[in-house]
Amino acid sequence: MVQVCLNGARGSADGAVVPMSPGAMARSAAEAVAAGATDIHVHPKTPCGQDTLSPRAVAATLEAIRARVGVPVGVTTGAWAEPDPVARADRVRSWTVLPDHASVNWHEPGADDVAAALLERGIGVEAGIWSGTDGAARFLASPIAPRVLRVLAEVTDTSPWTAEDSAHALLAALDTAAGRPVLLHGEEGGAWPVLRLAGRLGLATRTGLEDTLVLPDGERALSNARLVTEGLAQYGAARRPPPTGRSD
Repeated sequence: MVQVCLNGARGSADGAVVPMSPGAMARSAAEAVAAGATDIHVHPKTPCGQDTLSPRAVAATLEAIRARVGVPVGVTTGAWAEPDPVARADRVRSWTVLPDHASVNWHEPGADDVAAALLERGIGVEAGIWSGTDGAARFLASPIAPRVLRVLAEVTDTSPWTAEDSAHALLAALDTAAGRPVLLHGEEGGAWPVLRLAGRLGLATRTGLEDTLVLPDGERALSNARLVTEGLAQYGAARRPPPTGRSD
């Protein structure tokens, strides 16, 4: 699986290519799916471009995207969108249109309660486990861990030279990841090295304007579709076995 992460917490300062309105997100999602993405992660926005968990914004975003694509669509429940963990779980219970899945960052306060609210509504949980946090230990100790849809192993090391080592350390901390599938991805300078590592390990991964604004050669990415196309090429090349040196 290659998931496309359409926008993340980015805003207008990151450029016009980052989709901010439901219509722009839907167009970007359709282009990314046409390029080969099989799953979508999106951050619904307020009219002023801030991440939000409001039922109106979540509904508008999901309805617009689903009118254009038929793949699963997930949203964030990041604490920056609603800092109070009780209010965050209440927001989930107030949604009128439900995503297929939603990410929950396990290092954030109230992660178990937010995940439980999602599961109560039949929404799949993506367990966001960030490197450099205690998220892995907290997740593995959670009774909800075996019930999540997948684990998002999120490498927050943005250095292209050390991100792969950080990814290995994160995967080691996750151990068996409670028996759940793992999606491995990086961000900024670490995005492409970690994506290639996911290819070598045969893990699901993601790419998109949330994680990086540039292609592997440093050129500015003009769309999520372009990142998906390049991501699939990089992933496929990493998956190929090394040459044996034989000529027959």
